[in-house]
Amino acid sequence: MQKLLLLGDEAIAQGALDAGLSGVYAYPGTPSTEITEYIQNNKDARERGVHCTWSVNEKTAMETAVGVSYAGKRALVCMKHVGLNVAADPFTNSAITGANGGLVYLIADDPSMHSSQDEQDSRFYARFAQIPCLEPSSQQEAYDMIRYAFDLSESMRTPVLFRVTTRMAHSRSGVERREPRKANDLKLCDNPKQFILLPANARKQYRELLAKQDAFEQHAQKDGFNRYEDGADKKLGIIACGIAYNYLLENYDNLKCPHPVLKISQYPIPRADVQRMMDECEKILVLEEGYPIYEELLRGYMNNGGRILGRMDGTLPRDGELNPNIVAKALGMPATKGAPVPELVVARPPALCVGCPHVDSYLALNEAMKDHGKGKVFADIGCYTLGAMPPYNAICSTLDMGASITMAKGAADSGLSPVVAVIGDSTFTHSGMTGLLEAVNDKASITVMIMDNSTTGMTGGQDSHAFGKIEQICLGLGVEKEHIRLMKPLKANHEENVQIIKEELAYKGVSVIVPRRECIQTLNRRMKQQAAKK
Repeated sequence: MQKLLLLGDEAIAQGALDAGLSGVYAYPGTPSTEITEYIQNNKDARERGVHCTWSVNEKTAMETAVGVSYAGKRALVCMKHVGLNVAADPFTNSAITGANGGLVYLIADDPSMHSSQDEQDSRFYARFAQIPCLEPSSQQEAYDMIRYAFDLSESMRTPVLFRVTTRMAHSRSGVERREPRKANDLKLCDNPKQFILLPANARKQYRELLAKQDAFEQHAQKDGFNRYEDGADKKLGIIACGIAYNYLLENYDNLKCPHPVLKISQYPIPRADVQRMMDECEKILVLEEGYPIYEELLRGYMNNGGRILGRMDGTLPRDGELNPNIVAKALGMPATKGAPVPELVVARPPALCVGCPHVDSYLALNEAMKDHGKGKVFADIGCYTLGAMPPYNAICSTLDMGASITMAKGAADSGLSPVVAVIGDSTFTHSGMTGLLEAVNDKASITVMIMDNSTTGMTGGQDSHAFGKIEQICLGLGVEKEHIRLMKPLKANHEENVQIIKEELAYKGVSVIVPRRECIQTLNRRMKQQAAKK
């Protein structure tokens, strides 16, 4: 078969297509975005009719995919780690409904917070829901493992969580394809009550989920993604999870570790192999990217005399990504660092693009608010979060997707005035609409600025579900028509825009201002595409 040079994300996407995928459902979020984009741009996927459009948010993506599984077909759900918080309700309940067609939840974690608010570890969710979890250690393994994930899901009738981290998602390697297989035919499940979680059904199916746990561990023991590699030096045994296995091997010229190594890419951890290592080795070093989930588990029932080493005892740092140098230090080996960064390389913090419409929106907002004091503008997740940076220093909060409106309402309920919420057009449809409805119902005195750049800008310019609909949505949610105001964020309109904001700040109720101008990046891209067609 063909051999391709692929990112980890692209290997997963190609593997899912070759596994007979029928639909991928996702909300864009680094480092998971490239999976969906790869499938959207794949000719074979289009010809086969693979459903592939961006969802409004992660919850809707997951629920739609469960519907695909219900119909007997294979579905992939993609999101970043914090998106799983949004989808937690269908995630945990689908563990109890189980799957019909293969159902795989691809969650991309971001240790070191390269583009995220936290370092949460999605393996915790897999343990919480009591479903299998897979974590590849190479791009080839990611490709092979996604097909296995669909097979495991269908054979065990369970959703499967597929965890990757930033380095795996965004590094590239050669991947050999396997023979593609066709998509499943429509087939409803044999049990008509399987997806009806009335308490009587849910209790029965929860017991069935518990009964599968031994089988999940047996699969982890025998299906080949976990393996025990013996070594002569048993002063130390090493448990290496996912990409941490690569970081370990990079410290040895021949890629052969002298210590026994238990490579883990499938959870739950095979206890028989762990017990063997505990019996044979003096100490155990646990290398896992993210939280010390399994180190803590091992400490709980095996840590006699300080035998378990890892993130919890300081052998490894408690936060951030692992890398070969960190692993070398934990092994007592000298770390090989690269040359220091020359002083002429100046740190460049993230900034709004030159020509970004948000610049003119923030300049107008700052002038309108200058007599009201700082700390009254609540913001959200998106490019406009950079309004926290100099020279704007315009916002006082960024919590999670959709929180700007509800936080502003809470502050207004407490007597803070005037209060502004800043939210992007895509984030508004993701999870801001419910907050606006609550503010309308409670007659909160807040001004909401929906920064409409007509795209999901922070994650690469995907289509915005709000495009052409913002005013109608706001009217439908009950915002008064005369307090839905449009403005074009340009320097030439600065005075007019400041006046619009001041007028709505003075209104004692819910008002919405929509600064509307296309993202400079998508505009440039569109102009180049148009020029190329001439």
